[in-house]
Amino acid sequence: MRCACHCVREVSPVPSSSPGVSDSVRPVSSSLWRDGDFRKLWVGQTMSQLGEQASLVVLPLFAVLTLHAGAGQLGALRAVGQAPILLLSLFVGAWVDRLRTRTLMVLADAGRTLALGAAAVAGLLGWLGLPALLVVAFAVGALSVVFDVAYQASLVRLVDRGQLVRGNSALEGSRSAAQIGGPALGGALVSVLSAPIAAASSAVFFALSFLSIRRSGRGENVPDRPEHPPRVWRLIHEGLCFVVRDGSLRTVCFASATFQFFFAAVMTVYLLFLPRDLHLSGTAVGLALAATGPGALLGSLLAARLPRRFGYGVVLVSAAALGDGAFLCVPALHGSSGATVSALLAVNFVFGTFGQLVNVTIMAVRQTVTPDAMQGRAAATINCVGMGMTPLGSLLGGFLAEAWGTRSSLLVAAAGMLLSPALMAVSPLARLGRTLPARVRYAPPTP
Repeated sequence: MRCACHCVREVSPVPSSSPGVSDSVRPVSSSLWRDGDFRKLWVGQTMSQLGEQASLVVLPLFAVLTLHAGAGQLGALRAVGQAPILLLSLFVGAWVDRLRTRTLMVLADAGRTLALGAAAVAGLLGWLGLPALLVVAFAVGALSVVFDVAYQASLVRLVDRGQLVRGNSALEGSRSAAQIGGPALGGALVSVLSAPIAAASSAVFFALSFLSIRRSGRGENVPDRPEHPPRVWRLIHEGLCFVVRDGSLRTVCFASATFQFFFAAVMTVYLLFLPRDLHLSGTAVGLALAATGPGALLGSLLAARLPRRFGYGVVLVSAAALGDGAFLCVPALHGSSGATVSALLAVNFVFGTFGQLVNVTIMAVRQTVTPDAMQGRAAATINCVGMGMTPLGSLLGGFLAEAWGTRSSLLVAAAGMLLSPALMAVSPLARLGRTLPARVRYAPPTP
C-alpha cells in the first residue's frame, strides 16, 4: 500500500511556525518560565502525573484490601488498566492532530476526576464491586492515554522549537518526581486512611490539573482543519507512513520497540532474581527499584545541557549504551549483603539517569522533525509500537527463566537491551550535531 502522506526534509533553519498552522504566530518568550501558558501546562501536567502514578497503586490496593481480590483478579485489573495503550493510542494520535490539545487534556482530567470520585463514593457506601472497578481502571487508563499524547503535542504548539529541550526537561523532570512520590503517596494514603479516601485524593490531583490547564493554551497554534477532513483510519495510516518514511523517526520507533521488548524480559527475570537468588527482602527490593527515580531527575537536568554541548547523536548513543549496559552487572552479584544492595542502587540510579537523558533527548528530536499537524500521530505510533512489545518481552523473560535459570536469563536479556543503542549508532540519529535537525515539511494528501 502506498503512503498517503508526502514529506520533504527542509534544509533551511527551523522557523518558529510551521505549515498548516494558523497564522497567529505566538511570540517567543525570552525565558521559558516567564511564559504563563507553559507554567500552567507544567503545573497541570505535574498534578496529572501525581494523580496517575498514585492511582496505579491505589486501584490495585483498593481491589486487594477492600474487595479482597485474588492474584488472578489483580492481574486482570492491571491488564485492563494497561490495555488502552495498545487499543487507543493510534486513534488518540489522530484526534490530537485535529483538536486543541488543551481541550483534550481538560476533558481527560475531568473524566478521571469523575471516575475516581465515583469509585471513592461507591467504595465508602459499599456499592463498588470488582466489575465496576475494572470499568474504572479502563476509563482512567484510556483517559491517561489521551492526556499523555496531548501534552506532548501541546508543548510544540506553545513554545518555540529552540526551547523544546528545556521544556521537555521540565515536563519529564516533574514526571520523574511523580514516579517517585506518586506511588509512595498512594500507598501511604491507603495505609493511613482507607482505599476509597485514597482514590478520592487521586481525583483531587486530576481536578487541580483541570483547573490549571483550562487556563492555558490561549496562544496555542492549532493546525488548520481541511474543509473535508479525512477519516480517522486514513489519519492513522498517514501517521504510520510518516514515521516509517522518516529515517530518524523510524529508528526511534524500532529502537523503542527493541528496548521495551528486552526491558520487559529483564524486569520479569529481575523481580525473580532479587528475592530468589539474592534473598533480598521486599523492603530491599523496593529500595533498589526506587533508585531509578532520583536518577531520572538527574537525567532530566542533564538533558537540558549535554546535547547542545556534545551533540545530540553522541549523547543519545552513549547514554543509551551506558544506561542499558548497567544491567549487565546484576548477574555478577551474590548474596544479600550491604554491598549487594549498594550495587543494585547504583545500577538502578545509572539506568534512571541515562535512560531519562535518552527519553528527553529523543522527545526533543521527535518533536522538532515532526510537523505540528503530525505531532499526535507520531507520538502515538511510536508509543503504540514500543509499548506493544512489552507483553511479548514479559513472556520471553518468563520462558528464559524457566529454561535457563534467572542468572543466565538476566544476562541474555540485558545484553539484548544493547541492540537499542546499536540501532541508533548506525542510523541518522547518531549523526546529529549540537543543533536540532530541520523538520520534515508535511503536505496533507488531496482528497
